Amino acid sequence: MPQQKKIGFDDVREIALAMPGVAASTSWRAPSFKVGGRLFACQAIHRSAEPGSLMVRVERSLRDELLATEPDVYYVTPHYESYPCLLVRLERIGREALERLLGISCFFVSSTSSPSTSKKRARTKRGASPGGKRPGRRRSAKSE
Repeated sequence: MPQQKKIGFDDVREIALAMPGVAASTSWRAPSFKVGGRLFACQAIHRSAEPGSLMVRVERSLRDELLATEPDVYYVTPHYESYPCLLVRLERIGREALERLLGISCFFVSSTSSPSTSKKRARTKRGASPGGKRPGRRRSAKSE
């Protein structure tokens, strides 16, 4: 039986960019993929992630299921635990499984509102003052 080719980040790029509306980007100075400007997959670069890992955003219930059924392929570190995401050991996942997972992740991100985006909007609204001026900034008499 022929040995299956190991998956690498080039395979992730090829699969992701074949999906409608997906664009290559960078997040935290690492290659990433976004749909509608929203991150759904990126190279896992936090020091807690194993080398050669991919971070994908997924529902927590799916994450829990995958962690329970295939812990040799999927994992989460404490850094990523509070986010709706999953880490994937690329050298241990098959191409079909990766294609399915990236499709699920892309759909998840494009069909839900992002908690981080909502938090950014809330901070912006709280920090804004009437008239759109930033609080704490005064004009000197010379500039008026």
